[in-house]
Amino acid sequence: MRMTQVAAAVVMLAATGADAGTFQQTATGIEVRPDSGAKVVRLNLMSDNIVQVVKLDQADKTLTPSLMTVAKPCASSCAFTVTPGKDSVQLKAGKIAATVSLKDGQVAFFDANGKRFLAQASESMQPVNVGGKPFVAIKQGFNHGTKDAYYGLGQHQNNQMNYNGEDVLLQQHNMIAAVPFVVSDKGYGVLWDNNSISRFGDQTPYDLMSRDLVLRGADGKSEGLTARYYIGGKLALTRQEKDIDYQYLKDLDENWPKELGPHKDLKDVRVVWEGTMSSDKPGVHKMQLYSSDYATLTVDGKQVMDVWRMGWNPWYHNFEVKFAKNKPVKLHLEWKPSGGMVAITHNNPLPAPERHSLTLSSEIAEAINYYVISGENMDRAIAGYRHLTGQQPMMPKWSYGFWQSRQRYETQQQLLDTVTEYRKRGWPLDNIVQDWFYWPEDGWGSHDFDQKRFPDPKGMVDAVHKQNARIMLSVWGKFYANTDNYKELESKGYMWTKNVENGSRDWVGKGYLNSHYDPYTKEARDIYYRQLKTKLVDLGFDAWWMDNTEPDVLSNSRLEDFKELIGPTVYGAGEITFNPYSLVSTGAMADGLARDQPDKRQFILSRSGFAGIQRNSVAVWSGDTVGRWNNLFDQIASGTNMSMSGIPNWTHDIGGYAQEVRYQTGDVGSAQENRVTSRAEANPEDMKEWRELNQRWFQFGAFTPLFRSHGEVVKREIYNIANGDDTMRDNMVWYLKLRYRLMPYIYTMAADTHYGSGTMMRGLVMDFPHDEKVKNIKDQYMFGPSFLVAPVYVYKATSRQVYLPAGADWYDFHTGERFKGGATRTVQAPRERMPLFVKAGSVITAGPVTQYVDEKPDAPVTLFVYAGANGEATLYEDDGVTNAYERGEASRIRIAYDDKTGVVQIGERAGQYKGMPMKREFKVRVIKPGVSTAENLDAADKTVVYDGKPVTIKL
Repeated sequence: MRMTQVAAAVVMLAATGADAGTFQQTATGIEVRPDSGAKVVRLNLMSDNIVQVVKLDQADKTLTPSLMTVAKPCASSCAFTVTPGKDSVQLKAGKIAATVSLKDGQVAFFDANGKRFLAQASESMQPVNVGGKPFVAIKQGFNHGTKDAYYGLGQHQNNQMNYNGEDVLLQQHNMIAAVPFVVSDKGYGVLWDNNSISRFGDQTPYDLMSRDLVLRGADGKSEGLTARYYIGGKLALTRQEKDIDYQYLKDLDENWPKELGPHKDLKDVRVVWEGTMSSDKPGVHKMQLYSSDYATLTVDGKQVMDVWRMGWNPWYHNFEVKFAKNKPVKLHLEWKPSGGMVAITHNNPLPAPERHSLTLSSEIAEAINYYVISGENMDRAIAGYRHLTGQQPMMPKWSYGFWQSRQRYETQQQLLDTVTEYRKRGWPLDNIVQDWFYWPEDGWGSHDFDQKRFPDPKGMVDAVHKQNARIMLSVWGKFYANTDNYKELESKGYMWTKNVENGSRDWVGKGYLNSHYDPYTKEARDIYYRQLKTKLVDLGFDAWWMDNTEPDVLSNSRLEDFKELIGPTVYGAGEITFNPYSLVSTGAMADGLARDQPDKRQFILSRSGFAGIQRNSVAVWSGDTVGRWNNLFDQIASGTNMSMSGIPNWTHDIGGYAQEVRYQTGDVGSAQENRVTSRAEANPEDMKEWRELNQRWFQFGAFTPLFRSHGEVVKREIYNIANGDDTMRDNMVWYLKLRYRLMPYIYTMAADTHYGSGTMMRGLVMDFPHDEKVKNIKDQYMFGPSFLVAPVYVYKATSRQVYLPAGADWYDFHTGERFKGGATRTVQAPRERMPLFVKAGSVITAGPVTQYVDEKPDAPVTLFVYAGANGEATLYEDDGVTNAYERGEASRIRIAYDDKTGVVQIGERAGQYKGMPMKREFKVRVIKPGVSTAENLDAADKTVVYDGKPVTIKL
């Protein structure tokens, strides 16, 4: 049957099997009432390659509208057939088919060729009561025992790339953006429509070790671990402890040894835990060290972790331990606290088939609700995600230039002096950022500027604009209870007041009562935006940094306490909508700006992200990372998976947000609200490491979607951070200028995120899905279609191993050597060079160095043509700042290279826009084996004048 033939008629059909359930065709798919399992299973066709699945525990349940999706079921726009079988029914459209068992409601999915790619293997819906309302805790598992690779799930900081076999917690945090979308190397994707805390992999929450393991002390007999507390280098206390349990602030207050006095008052503390752990469940167990400050973990005599994080922002570090049944494994943890937290958590192993599966679960749900996308490749699966959740608008062109930021410019003069210094030195700069605390000390949420430090905010904005730069301002959803804005929102019921009622004060000055606004109603969002508009938006700022959008109402609270701080909302208790705060709050800003500035491209930077946030013109950054080599390493997989989650504009704090005290010296900036008293002199070896770390991070940053320097205490301007190290300074400036040379390539790639649902920072598997070796590579990625990037993340490294994927030849950007793909190479990487390769057949569009992205709109374009394969490229251009592109005002020039004939064809220009240069030069440079791209970026083999008509160039 075709849907157009039955229209919306209700057709009840029984299966031919003796014990089968029933189904009926609907206007958009089918509804099944199986004999067991879910009461109702609904399949809705969303496009010719996307099916929504809804499973209800009650037949008459009505679902709350989705926050993450914007697409509607196909209705009359998609043709499909419904075919009953012996004990199942099939829904089939152009590029996807799904069968539902009439016996138990299990679902399987097939591609356009009839090949099954996803099959349900497990399911649960358990009743739970949340805030006095009935919900279900849900789980749906697919493809048990699969070898398929999985990516996406947002931004995480646990050194994970391929999630097959991994556990991922989808719970917003300072450094975590939980996006419940997973994409397979086989080209299919699953969007899990749920707003609560969710999990990929094991649905069992990790917990302290004693839940599952037998812990013994250093003597091998005593229950619990032996804990030794040292103060000032002297042993002050030895005791047995059931667990390592200082995970939250309350744990420190309650569990810290009372005989030592308050932990906050102690200096030079070291805690050592020793003992053994054992399990009656043999196999590989997944564990996590949750820590801040210095922590060193040793398991069975082997050091597995040596980490540091700033005390106020701990996070998890994954590790695995192989247990034989009931055989003790030695554990040694050394922790040096200075206000931080520590714990070790654990989960028992899953059965192998379930461990290697696509399994998603959520703590709170109205129903099982997910979308399955069948794509020919990963790009098409990501395009399906964008179809469901909203397209990525064009970001302003300047946002792909360099951003200078720090925590923080304390006065408007500091900010203006920074822009002036970059312009004076001739170093490119497009965006200067004013971070938080520009307001009076007691005025968080007032949206006022401190008049002593920022006497003329409008004049500051205008002065930045006069120097052809843009300015971004930090805004929050946090309000002090004494502000008029808090009081207005509270009077309407749009403030979460529990934190204020509890008397919790923040860390600023004497501490102030505070909380966050509730953005889950339109009126609340409108009020929030209007308060910002009258005091900040009308000043002419170019972009908005929406910080703390997890939101972190009270740091390091126990989860059960934190849930009370983020509600209630119109949806009920706070934990029901644990994850989408960033989506709805940035939506308030995006919608308001669209009303007031309808032809201006907007840009919002958010510390958190959720499915659909890209439609709000939002980029996400990786939160308050730290200046450590392992955290630099973590950013590679974090940013790549965030990009493969369908959210293409990602960035990070170059150099890490926070750093160890050993790196703080000389003229430093702010740490939180207090002036730092740094060491007058630093250990030379420490400073050497700090500079090398920042230099390597900067090189990496030049090849990520957004290029942004930021961090606290140590000033991040190039002339400050490289002061006294001319080699470092010159190398940073070289990469800065290289970024601007590549702007035609980068901006065309950025345009593809809008027009083609493209991805800028690409896991190798996206472009080389048939090369098994790339699936688990977590320290390389493609930057657009041509560049393979291999950051250096090891101190003093002068070389690194780089895998060059099979199916292409590769040019070393620096040396010009050409290599055949499919092998690992040892690549030279002196401090001034990050390994960078270009795929043979690439055509890279480039330009000259400019001070800002639109300084020379008619500048010559250089085509770097990499011989060895046919290639093509597009040069996309528009005005860079308005929404005229939505009206078709843009141009594209297609470029093709025939390797056999050596001919470059510059095609006819398609489209136009206001201010478009009608003529320009095209320079062509052919890269052959032995020709370095990097040595002479201004060289050209041939030059032609292009006026929009086709040009053929014989090389």
